[in-house]
Amino acid sequence: MVSRLRPLVAAMAVIFSVPLVYAQSTLNEVVVNAGRMPEATTPRQIGAADIAAKNAVTRDTAALLQDVPGISLYGAGGVSSLPSIHGLADDRLRISVDGMDLIATCPNHMNPPLSYLDPSAVSKIKVYAGITPVSVGGDSIGGSIVAETAAPQFAAPGQGLLTKGEIGAFYRSNNSALGGNIGATLANENFSVSYTGAYSQADNYKAGANFKTPATNATGRPGHSLGLDEVGSSAYESWTHLLGLAYRTGNHLLETKIGYQDVPKQLYPNQRMDMLGNEQKRISLRYLGQYDWGLFEARAYYEDVDHYMNFGADKQLAYGTAVNGMPMYSTGKTTGINLKADIDLTANDLLRIGALYQHYTLNDWWPASGTGGMAPYAFQNINNGQRDRTGIFGEWESRLNTQWTTQLGARYERVSTSTDTVHGYNLATAPLSGTGGMMNQTTDAVNFNNGSRSKGDDNLDLTALARYTPSKLTDIEFGLARKVRSPNLYERYTWSTASMMAIMNNFVGDGNGYVGNPDLKPETAYTASATFDLHAADRSWEFKATPYFTYVDNYIDAVRCSSAGMGGCPTATPNPSTSNFVRLQYANQSARLYGLDLSGRMPLAKTAVGEFGLKGLLNYSKGENRDTGNNLYNIMPLNLKLALTQQAGGWNNAVEFVSVQGKHDVSTVRNEIQTSGYSLTHLRASYTEKNVRIDFGVENLFDKFYYLPTGGAYTGQGTTMGINSIPLGIAVPGMGRSFYTGLNIKF
Repeated sequence: MVSRLRPLVAAMAVIFSVPLVYAQSTLNEVVVNAGRMPEATTPRQIGAADIAAKNAVTRDTAALLQDVPGISLYGAGGVSSLPSIHGLADDRLRISVDGMDLIATCPNHMNPPLSYLDPSAVSKIKVYAGITPVSVGGDSIGGSIVAETAAPQFAAPGQGLLTKGEIGAFYRSNNSALGGNIGATLANENFSVSYTGAYSQADNYKAGANFKTPATNATGRPGHSLGLDEVGSSAYESWTHLLGLAYRTGNHLLETKIGYQDVPKQLYPNQRMDMLGNEQKRISLRYLGQYDWGLFEARAYYEDVDHYMNFGADKQLAYGTAVNGMPMYSTGKTTGINLKADIDLTANDLLRIGALYQHYTLNDWWPASGTGGMAPYAFQNINNGQRDRTGIFGEWESRLNTQWTTQLGARYERVSTSTDTVHGYNLATAPLSGTGGMMNQTTDAVNFNNGSRSKGDDNLDLTALARYTPSKLTDIEFGLARKVRSPNLYERYTWSTASMMAIMNNFVGDGNGYVGNPDLKPETAYTASATFDLHAADRSWEFKATPYFTYVDNYIDAVRCSSAGMGGCPTATPNPSTSNFVRLQYANQSARLYGLDLSGRMPLAKTAVGEFGLKGLLNYSKGENRDTGNNLYNIMPLNLKLALTQQAGGWNNAVEFVSVQGKHDVSTVRNEIQTSGYSLTHLRASYTEKNVRIDFGVENLFDKFYYLPTGGAYTGQGTTMGINSIPLGIAVPGMGRSFYTGLNIKF
């Protein structure tokens, strides 16, 4: 790892040496925000207070976004749900962690970017749910999520040493979830050292009622049984650590952050496999400086991921001679450099320019397990896959007058992907000729190896945004955008058509099997969006409405393979089954998505027992495949959230109501499961006294049973290796009643 970091250190040294010569020397503090004038688009920001309120409720950082208009979550592991913005999720979003564009290194996307942050380490999250400026997002079509850990803190002049600390703990009753976090900072005027660490673990959670019968309550290991209300494969355990070092002088900040995460287990109720080991090591180097002409920021980062999957205790391990289950390993390495400058052209004109380079390598292999079809050699799912991004952008923001601010941006990226030749369990070297092989392995490998395994995409993003402020009570943001995303390595290069291999490549949690397509083209999305913001002059009340429309050319959807368990991808006679899981191949089609987000808050009354208020949120989304007339997969149905709040002294309390309409517009090509509508009630309370905060409450107060509309298909127990060895038609249930409490102390 040290040898890999040397080029990054050298690059940063060159980057830093040039601008330091021209530094402005009159200011005393590093400016970390470039907001000299109102921006044309305003992201929704989740700040420290919102995050603190949820630390006892969830250890899934993506779940912090649930109160943001337009956001829903794909169900996954206990700390790894996938956010979706207006029906576009996962790699269709640009998700950055401290300026790093991290990539899921797993055929089931069990380690998405936000999973590497514990909520206690997050300082703020910005969500661009409408149109994303080109300076914020690239290689994405659905929006951007920018997560940041705490900025370095320094002692005030003459203060001497600054010492700060924090310790917290939580417990949730339903799945016996518990954990804690610690943090500490030691700093003087120029140097700062900080550390945050967190641990969390949970057992399987229980639904509000039995959702299995004794006949469908399959077991994993001998002697291991599950309750009829127990959601199998929903347990997890996670350790995270983050060390920060920073140096400040004048108008310049040098910073490095070193992160480490170890996940001994995270089981998945909607995947055939479980994550039984995931280790991430990352380091980032950052320079930020203020000059007479504006701001300059440079960042270099490196990430190393080792990932292991097999069957957890709720899933069957031995299959005939395959007594070791189906071990699967993935390793990913990411190196990136980002450069950005904010140049003050005039008092009313700001130019943002930047460049990036990212190199990602992926190896995904499955060692032999027993004899027969999974022996005697390792199966190469992705062999030396590479994905390189090189890009530049320019963005001009102008304040025309007191009422109008505009922003125009363009971004170009070259995305190149490639992979080496592959072979199956039955061969030691990559074949270039031959047919057959158990489960069609030789035929599939030969077809793949003799085909095109290298692609280059030239992607152009364009945005035009404007903000109009006709009065102190009204803001209107609107714009148009063209956004492009290139396929990921799993979409292009997974090659086996055999059912057993295909079902192990699935990052949407629908229980089906997926086969890659080397000929996939990049997705190109055209979006129109507007936000109407009505509010009090002091923001004591506000109401926002955001209608949006997106058309996607070359949308990556899926087409069915033949009924046989191998081959036939694509096929003229697709599997017509409506009662079984199926094999699918990625294919370019066209799609449109549209909807409306409504949100607001208002005070109700000031009384002797405190101040009462009301907050609300309503989301509606619709997604359609324009080629087939089918519905897009995992679109969240109409949903409403209302919260009655009370504040009195150090108390902050709320009664929260959630209502979700039944999900009936489903993707028939995937045999997506319909779900019924439901309503939930949550009680929340917190008390803060100086540096001590106590949280407690009840989620799902009335122990309501419901299925998660975007939770996927239940594949959490039994013989999950066979494509139809588990029943289709059971969705993943939501959690039943759960009491929670948390304590946090700052010193």
